Amino acid sequence: QVQPVESGGGLVQAGGSLRLSCAASGSNFGGYSVGWFRQAPGKDREFGAAIRFSGSSTVYSDSLKGRFTISMDNAKKTVYLQMNNLKPEDTAVYYCAASDKYYSSNNYYTVAETYRYWGQGTQVTVSS
Repeated sequence: QVQPVESGGGLVQAGGSLRLSCAASGSNFGGYSVGWFRQAPGKDREFGAAIRFSGSSTVYSDSLKGRFTISMDNAKKTVYLQMNNLKPEDTAVYYCAASDKYYSSNNYYTVAETYRYWGQGTQVTVSS
């Protein structure tokens, strides 16, 4: 069983960059797909990006594509979310989640219910 642990959040000015990390505690991410979700105050949790089993493919929400990049290290111990050109509307708690379910379609990995293991979240605040 893997437990995701997020880090790297903080306060940044609009236009800046941050890199979030999601470390696999207790195991590694081999055999798991890993997704990043975010939740802004008063809003529902929304999908951001996912990397499927051991980095075989990636999927992004339309709103983040081009600014955010998800990647996994070779040891499959850490998944990163590189966030560039940040905007105030990116302010949210960012969650990392892992899933051991296999689906042929990437679409299933954009849904929170696909993921069984969740981190505690890391706060990202973008000032204008």
